[in-house]
Amino acid sequence: MPRKVNYGVKYEEDFDDYEDYGYDYDDGYDCAEEYGVPPETRLKQESVKSGIWRCPICTFDNEDTMNVCDICGVLRNPLVKKCVSSKENAVPFKFDSPSPDDLVLSGIAPSKLRPKADTDRILQLDISSNNKELSTEVKKELAAEGHPSSSTSLAKVKHDDLKDSGPASKTRGNNGLASNLNDISVSSKPQSVDTGKSDSAASSSKNKPEKIVQPPQTEDNFNQLNLAIVGHVDSGKSTLSGRLLHLLGRISHKEMHKYEKEAKQQGKGSFAYAWALDESAEERERGITMTVGVAYFNTKCYRVVLLDSPGHRDLVPNMISGATQADAAVLVIDASVGAFEAGIDATGGQTREHAQLIKSFGVDQIIIAVNKMDAVGYSQERFDAIKKQLGTFLRACKFKDSSVTWIPLSAMENQNLVTGPSESRFLSWFRGPCLLDAIDSLQPPQRDYSKPFLLPICDVVRAQSQGQVSICGKLERGALQTGNKVLVMPFRDVATVRSLERDSQVYNAAKAGDSVTINLQGIDANHVMAGGVLCHPEFPVPVANHLELKVLILDNGIPIVIGSQLEFLVHHAKEAARVVRILSLLDPKTGKETKKSPRCLLAKQNAMIEVVLQGMVCIDEHANCKALGRVSLRSSGRTVALGLVTRVIGKQE
Repeated sequence: MPRKVNYGVKYEEDFDDYEDYGYDYDDGYDCAEEYGVPPETRLKQESVKSGIWRCPICTFDNEDTMNVCDICGVLRNPLVKKCVSSKENAVPFKFDSPSPDDLVLSGIAPSKLRPKADTDRILQLDISSNNKELSTEVKKELAAEGHPSSSTSLAKVKHDDLKDSGPASKTRGNNGLASNLNDISVSSKPQSVDTGKSDSAASSSKNKPEKIVQPPQTEDNFNQLNLAIVGHVDSGKSTLSGRLLHLLGRISHKEMHKYEKEAKQQGKGSFAYAWALDESAEERERGITMTVGVAYFNTKCYRVVLLDSPGHRDLVPNMISGATQADAAVLVIDASVGAFEAGIDATGGQTREHAQLIKSFGVDQIIIAVNKMDAVGYSQERFDAIKKQLGTFLRACKFKDSSVTWIPLSAMENQNLVTGPSESRFLSWFRGPCLLDAIDSLQPPQRDYSKPFLLPICDVVRAQSQGQVSICGKLERGALQTGNKVLVMPFRDVATVRSLERDSQVYNAAKAGDSVTINLQGIDANHVMAGGVLCHPEFPVPVANHLELKVLILDNGIPIVIGSQLEFLVHHAKEAARVVRILSLLDPKTGKETKKSPRCLLAKQNAMIEVVLQGMVCIDEHANCKALGRVSLRSSGRTVALGLVTRVIGKQE
């Protein structure tokens, strides 16, 4: 088969057109003579009778109408007419006869023979009359697509369309070409593509969002729903989550038997389902959830990411780190006498604090799972009393009645989880949906695909291999795919996405709302940390420690004054903070200023304050990015205020 040759390309001294054939040539043959053919070849051809030319390699006599040797496939006149210096701008040659590639298989030219030039310039080059129709068709296809976004569209450009791009252009390797296919644009002015700078290539699409990558065809019927399981300590959150996963087939009978055996050996038989999510030895020994457990299951409408949050008051920062990713929440209530009252208590009840935190994260839809109904004999009176008291508090937290669903159930007795209740005492008064149906009834969350991608880093796993690190988190907006360049803040290091994983399965792309594990390469692992942010290289997030906040003081009896030392939490970051100014008090209904520079802030007051953090954090105004603009302020183990970032002032020592 004839070798594809790109006429007009500058041949460097170490480049051999015939290296695939294994022949060595003298240095004098690298550069053509005045008439384009070496003297030895010209003498051999002149000695052959007219109408026939002799191949300089295999000496076979070919007909004069043939451009390539019929035996070995060597071109008749493979060399250019004149050696062109790399500093000269040579005019592309024109040929009346078709390219040798038209005689064989058409397709993309080898990348090392392809000159580096703008696609539109390539299409505008003067080509032979035999190829004008083809060039017109390619132009129409590229114009319809906007730009050649895939190798499939570029494969339609034949090699003879690329041959006249000029010898002064530099060649590039296969990797450089593949990494810049998505960055080449068709324009009226010729431009060169710099393959050496990925960030510069990405900047050509500034102010344009990245192409949204759709999930695989098998997942088109599912929307992802991040569901946080929150509530007071010992309300049965992990047991409820484990039992639900077991009923849906996410935990096998063999694994469940193993958990039951291990729990009985430690005298904690009732913790068997909880151990499906509480995997560490310390969690199992203490009998409480300490970190956010993540699990996955599918319903009729959603692909659910289950976030089992800790309920102990000392572990609220861990709960915030996980539940801040939530689209909806299940607030688990212990219906036992005395347990519900302890959770709703204003001094230390986590039911109250978790409900306030969930609302501050922007969660509007909540399911109230009144658990352990078997402990009160499935009493309707007890359920109604809990609903009345807790409902009043939820309305005070600005939850709408239409967005709150009440589900009585028993996780240990498998009552009203994935099917309706079977207990006669339960059936006598309850006719509502089960927990799984309530999850399906939730409204799909709104996603922002139009803006550049942004992912707050929840967790970091450093691999043993050098230069590779894995991060976990929820993609808040935009889309991301394998091979993308990403900016890791706050260190401003650029890395490459090596692979994407979701539920231990590898995917090529992810979009807003997906909880993913991203494997990065080309970055120092010490520069990637929880609390950082992954963002578009052209759209870095602000990094600051001096902020203006709009806050709501919770009813915990702790006043805030200038100089108060607080714990500042935003997405997955935590820093020590100090109140430097109290600007004004605000009317809770209208938001208008009612008093300037108050001396202190008391419970249930809305105010504007300024804080200075001990360290820098990745943060943004709530109007620009909700995920980076919601904050919590804690003191003495309690959440004392919830707020929004209204202005990023900057850096202060």
